[in-house]
Amino acid sequence: MALKFTLLFLTLLAHIVNSQQPTTFDIGKYGGKPNANIAEALSSAWKEACAATTPSTIVVPKGTFLLNQLKLVGPCKAPIELQVQGTIRAPSDYTQLPDKNAEWITINYVDHLTISGGGIFDGQGKEAWAKNDCGKNPKCVKLPINLSFNFITNSIIHDVTTQDSKNFHVNVIGCKNVTFQQFTVSAPGESINTDGLHIAKSEGIYVLESVIKTGDDCISVGDGMKELHIEKVTCGPGHGISVGSLGKGATEEDVTGIYVKNCTFTGTQNGIRVKTWPSAPAKLKITGLHYEDIIMDNVENPIVIDQEYCPWNQCKLDSPSLIKISEMTVKNIKGTSASPVAVSFVCSKTVPCENVEMGDIDLTYSGNQGPITTKCSNIKPTFVGKQNPPICANATQSS
Repeated sequence: MALKFTLLFLTLLAHIVNSQQPTTFDIGKYGGKPNANIAEALSSAWKEACAATTPSTIVVPKGTFLLNQLKLVGPCKAPIELQVQGTIRAPSDYTQLPDKNAEWITINYVDHLTISGGGIFDGQGKEAWAKNDCGKNPKCVKLPINLSFNFITNSIIHDVTTQDSKNFHVNVIGCKNVTFQQFTVSAPGESINTDGLHIAKSEGIYVLESVIKTGDDCISVGDGMKELHIEKVTCGPGHGISVGSLGKGATEEDVTGIYVKNCTFTGTQNGIRVKTWPSAPAKLKITGLHYEDIIMDNVENPIVIDQEYCPWNQCKLDSPSLIKISEMTVKNIKGTSASPVAVSFVCSKTVPCENVEMGDIDLTYSGNQGPITTKCSNIKPTFVGKQNPPICANATQSS
């Protein structure tokens, strides 16, 4: 009797455990085949998985698959995972996309999304980079972003690679509590406008233990960003981790709570950077910027505040930026600068930078263009610990 009860209990327990195991939706069961367009198969698998009332996993198995374009939309009834084990490849010619002005892969309105599997999202951007003339042509063609996440919550993207996007690799808008971990971005340094991650109008975003190699900002921060944590990220090649550019839009929202810690920049154009437009209408505030324990390895501009950001002569410098930068800490920054100006703080004359604290800066320059130096305007930082080179020599010193 006791044995029968035990077996019944174990059977019931196994049923409970198994009922919580994700249901698998392999795209092969929906007609997805290697070297063929899997848009229809992946859409069908998503539709069924999203409707499931228990956790589900969509599997793209090992192999190479083609994908013209895809939009996956929630809300879903239970947690959902997209497990990409193989390589998903975009058309090299962006004009082959059904919607030529849209992203390549878009995921909207999903709670508890996981993307994993060790696979690759290959945007095949080389052909598109050659056609990118946005620096000279304000009416240039909008090229597709590899991965666009809009209104995603309580989610994680880990152990996957985005490769050779035609435009930004990842765009994150309107998201909350989303983590990118052991995430890889891969593109050559000469690729144009291929920001690794662009994150804006979101809250509680984490980028952890990741490698970003690209031709533009490794991570760019747009307006409306709250609580962004970047830790143990390796950046290079690329243009560094940038807040901005900000200021061109009159309705742009404040940025607050940006934390960059234990990161390494190798051969990048910039390290940590804040950039705002002059002669622009926005009056938002940038507060709570914290940079700590960072290695600069042959970085052209290791530490930059640029409130006269004006690429390709698209603006005038006669009217200073109206954006206030304050409550910024920069601590324990070490390594080498590829230019003699290791630190450049060009703040707004109208709204000078305030409450900027520098601590334990140790940067060297081994080139032949003169001694290492710093550039400062409209800022009086306070200092704690060692400063090499001496920063803003006429600024106040704290004990």
